[in-house]
Amino acid sequence: MSSVIQTLWDLFTLFAQLALISFGGGMTILPEMQRQVVDVHHWMSAETFTSLFALAQAAPGPNLMIVPLVGWHVEGWSGMLVSSAAKFVPPAVVTILVLRLWDKFKDRPWRIVAQQGIFPMTVGLVAASGVLITVASVTNVLLLLIALASTLLGWRTKLHPLWLLLGGAVAGLVFGGLF
Repeated sequence: MSSVIQTLWDLFTLFAQLALISFGGGMTILPEMQRQVVDVHHWMSAETFTSLFALAQAAPGPNLMIVPLVGWHVEGWSGMLVSSAAKFVPPAVVTILVLRLWDKFKDRPWRIVAQQGIFPMTVGLVAASGVLITVASVTNVLLLLIALASTLLGWRTKLHPLWLLLGGAVAGLVFGGLF
């Protein structure tokens, strides 16, 4: 198998597997995605991953626009198409199939208990994603302060994340030379 075909296959299997375990939303798989892309496959550095994540979050659309960006970075157009299809098609098919059963069992006690357990698990996985991105991107005191301020403002207010991004960028420009 040629190296391009092997890389495309690796992209497909990685994102298809991640797609099928992204229970509670795409952000829950971010730590494992970063580990696979950076540490296992060595397709990019942690800093590049963090930059692609920031770009994906600033773009309109689904919050997992990082998947096509990783595919693009690794193997151009074909990588983007393969990684996108692998990430978005399998869970769509599973969702369609499971929704039919989910409605059928709406009054069962096990479904109610399962639904109550999903929320805290999802919150924990999303928090782990935030920690992972923060650790990879905070390299000095200014970035730590921006990360802490953004986290507190995002948690305690209803500010749109783009305002937080803009505030972080302005703080970096204004105070960048001081730290």
